[in-house]
Amino acid sequence: MLTGIEKIGLAVMIFVLMFGMGATLTWADFARGLKKPKALIIGFLSQFGIMPALAFVLAKTFALPDTVAISLILIGCTPGGTTSNLFSYYAKGDVALSISMTTASTIGAVFMMPMLLLIYGSAYGQTKFPLPYGNIASSLVIMLIPVIIGMYVRRKNHRAAQICEKIGSWAGTLVIIFLLGEFFLRNNQVLKEAPFAVFASAILLGVVGFVLGYGAGFFTGLTPKESRTVSLETGIQNTPMTIALIIATFPAAEQRQALLLPMLYAVFIVIDSVFASLIFRLMARREHAAH
Repeated sequence: MLTGIEKIGLAVMIFVLMFGMGATLTWADFARGLKKPKALIIGFLSQFGIMPALAFVLAKTFALPDTVAISLILIGCTPGGTTSNLFSYYAKGDVALSISMTTASTIGAVFMMPMLLLIYGSAYGQTKFPLPYGNIASSLVIMLIPVIIGMYVRRKNHRAAQICEKIGSWAGTLVIIFLLGEFFLRNNQVLKEAPFAVFASAILLGVVGFVLGYGAGFFTGLTPKESRTVSLETGIQNTPMTIALIIATFPAAEQRQALLLPMLYAVFIVIDSVFASLIFRLMARREHAAH
């Protein structure tokens, strides 16, 4: 787990990152999303329709132990994380849509998570998961306040907003490097202990989520830019929320096993998202060249 100083440093980097992305947006971006809510609805349905079902199928396919299976389903049921906003930015997606989708799924988690956990988790026992309302509220604050400040800066000074955007991009890179480095330095024993089924589940949840999310956007008539955004928003889950739920609900003796899959997912989703973003950037270039 992170130390107090590391948590503060990470929070600062995320704040700067979201501030930089906010500097790329205008209120008109969100107004367009509200006028055309189709992409937002498709994203919400993909988030809470595809991911929990996919997690359940993977748990059954690989015959995961109950504790690990529930932790996988828990990842699938959590809302999208702010990391998806970062990769939507890198992938030439619709950042305003991404932020709107993250906000909608985080708010929707209040009633969607308990229902989905009851549906899919009941196959593995009657474990009860109290929803961390404080965690949901804090994630909303962390996500929205710096974005709004960045948008205000853009409205007042476009040149300053461009500088803020570059700073935010660097902050995002630091966040990725920090999270990867922290995991491998402190949890390298986890990599040696994890069986193939756990590795496969951690990787496939994100990768297949990306593919199905893009397909959901493509086959419902969304634009390529919107489909890229839905893809990333679908595959990238709020892992810190998953970890918080496990620590709050699992017996101490089972927490190590239960945290194994979320930690591996957190590592691989960053790696998978980098590759997905590179592919999407190439697609965006071809689209631009075609026009």
